[in-house]
Amino acid sequence: MGDAVFELLVREYITSSGSMPVNKLHQKAVKIVCASSQCKAVEFLKEYWTEEEMDIFKRGRNATGNHVPKSSHPKEYRAATGLETLFGYLYLKGDIERINELFLLMINNMDFS
Repeated sequence: MGDAVFELLVREYITSSGSMPVNKLHQKAVKIVCASSQCKAVEFLKEYWTEEEMDIFKRGRNATGNHVPKSSHPKEYRAATGLETLFGYLYLKGDIERINELFLLMINNMDFS
């Protein structure tokens, strides 16, 4: 669930900046949703998380099995999984305001180029 929520936020953000070819949209989205970028986002965002949010992140990060995609480092992949877990948890909890707050903090303060 969290990966879908996160990707939807990214695609909405990118498309809000104007029309662009589908391939360019996809390339921009991949730069943000890839495990290495999500790992960097975790490092930035975790100082803004509540204790409950940190616990959810840790549970999601540690819940992954042994399968890590070849394109990712295990640490980055687990951090990305934890971040997506947090976004999924907040979505299922109905806390859309908090999702948007965290996403805007990330997108406005980080460089994904």
